[in-house]
Amino acid sequence: MQPYLSRRKWLEQSAGGFGGLALGAMMQGESLAREEAVSQIIHHPPKVKRVVQLFMAGAASSLDMFDFKPALVKHHGEPSDFGEKVEAFQNGLGPWMKSPWEFQAYGECGKQLSSIVSELGSCVDDMAFVHNMIGKTGVHSSATYLQATGFQTPGFPGAGCWISYALGSENENLPTFVVLPDHRGFASNGPKNWDSAFLPALHQGTTIFPGTDPPIQDLFPQNRRFTTTQGDAEGQNLLEVLNREHMNERAGDSRLEARIRSYELAAKMQLAAPEALDLRDEPSYLLEQYGVPEDPREYPAEINPEEEAEYFGRKCLVARRLLERGVRFVQIWSGNDNGFPRRNWDSHENIKRDHGPLASGMARGASALIRDLKQRGMLEDTLILWTTEFGRMPSSQGGSGRDHNPFCFTNWLCGGGIRGGVSVGPSDQWGFKPLDREHPTTVYDIHATIMHLLGIDHQRLTVRHNGIDRRLTDVHGRVMKEILA
Repeated sequence: MQPYLSRRKWLEQSAGGFGGLALGAMMQGESLAREEAVSQIIHHPPKVKRVVQLFMAGAASSLDMFDFKPALVKHHGEPSDFGEKVEAFQNGLGPWMKSPWEFQAYGECGKQLSSIVSELGSCVDDMAFVHNMIGKTGVHSSATYLQATGFQTPGFPGAGCWISYALGSENENLPTFVVLPDHRGFASNGPKNWDSAFLPALHQGTTIFPGTDPPIQDLFPQNRRFTTTQGDAEGQNLLEVLNREHMNERAGDSRLEARIRSYELAAKMQLAAPEALDLRDEPSYLLEQYGVPEDPREYPAEINPEEEAEYFGRKCLVARRLLERGVRFVQIWSGNDNGFPRRNWDSHENIKRDHGPLASGMARGASALIRDLKQRGMLEDTLILWTTEFGRMPSSQGGSGRDHNPFCFTNWLCGGGIRGGVSVGPSDQWGFKPLDREHPTTVYDIHATIMHLLGIDHQRLTVRHNGIDRRLTDVHGRVMKEILA
């Protein structure tokens, strides 16, 4: 009687045939995918090598920084008449409200900026403003997911994860994707905004908190009384042996491989990260430009521009140091999750109280970063994106605040491949919706443009998940040629 032939035995016996050759190629590909988990896909010559994303958590008001509206000045205090039914998020349909700050023209392009972002005036000729951005929801968590991952729901990789997956690292001693959160805590959704989801887990963002002690959690042991360097090394070697045995029995599961690589990366980062985060070798004049004091300072409980400038500027300076050491994608957050007093851009109660310090601190750090990269010759192959989850209403809320506006907001881009000194996609006279409502700009267009500048065709970088070929731009997106140099 013919003995029972198991699937494993059949594969062993057929390994020498054509089926075995195909199987071997597939297994080799899977092995490489598990070990490298990087596609190294370049579809056309790239314009940039690296990206910085500045994310204003809580919904920043472009009407008070970048999108000047004379109609709001003229009709300030009059009852708001949108000419259509408007569903406000809360009760933000009070009278029209002009910005509490004055605007003036900057640069050769004559871009109108408000006084709270005047620091960016020296950079506007390198920047492209997109004023007709639209979202899909006025809910912070969903809107933040959309801007960070391209989808409104959890379970999708962050934009930096896709870049890491496609291009890999330029420095094996540092992460490919680094996240610099607000020093007060995470924004809506927390680490899910930079989670790798169905991509190999090693592509998730690595969080660093510059200016805190420690800036990277668990990188070094806190107590050396019972441990030694030699003991650590021997323990890591034993752990690697055990992990490899465990992983070999569970082929196809990327989680353990990612954990192993995280241990290996952590060991390398113990040498590389402290040097990258150490600002003591930066000259005093540059620290001053970024708003970073040389000596520690204490700040009042109230939100204030000096504190915002220090912490945002410090993250921008650390970002520059990471970029020049090979990190591909750095995400900088301003603002944490909702709370009182406000420590984010969600200015329902008082736009002047909240946006003033946050915007001036952001503008100082961002302008210093642009100028610093430019004088080092790095801006030409670095892309900077400024965004937020949605905008704020042109009508008032409670007399001095603004409600959510997912129907129109602003992004700006700067750096390699970007045509500076332009403003595209105007909003309507109030800044309520895009002037051309049939052709707004979406996050899919922004992501498609970023990937294009990195040498990636956003329609071709896909990963099969649950029977669907997923991509960062879902089934949407166009490259914004109107802002390309």
